[in-house]
Amino acid sequence: MENFEPVIVAFCCHYCAYTAADMAGSQRLPYPANVKIIRVPCSGKVDALHIVKAFENGADGVYVAGCLEGDCHFKNGNEKAARRVNYVRKYLEEIGIESERLEMVTMSAGMGYRFAQTATEITEKIRKLGPSPIKAAMA
Repeated sequence: MENFEPVIVAFCCHYCAYTAADMAGSQRLPYPANVKIIRVPCSGKVDALHIVKAFENGADGVYVAGCLEGDCHFKNGNEKAARRVNYVRKYLEEIGIESERLEMVTMSAGMGYRFAQTATEITEKIRKLGPSPIKAAMA
């Protein structure tokens, strides 16, 4: 597992987290290349099925990145996303998968540093957990 490089899927809100990722790139802030960013109109549009499918398709870890509390461009999409993430975390635990493989984070468009830091921290956490049992079961 020394050479294990986890696959991380990041569902990023177009208005905040995706823009923060773009800012991290513009500022040349390093973050792991194994983080696969999926831009969504709003974090509230990420359904539980999208998260589960990301794991089924080989992700070792997933995070949903939305706007800061009170700043959602779609009123309360980030709150909906947080509820869905908590729902899927419980589901993962029920089937014997570490719920730590799924996170909900918030940031503003100007937080390029936070995006890079979050991507790095989640990658390190998943690296310690090892490959996803879902990936092994689907192989």
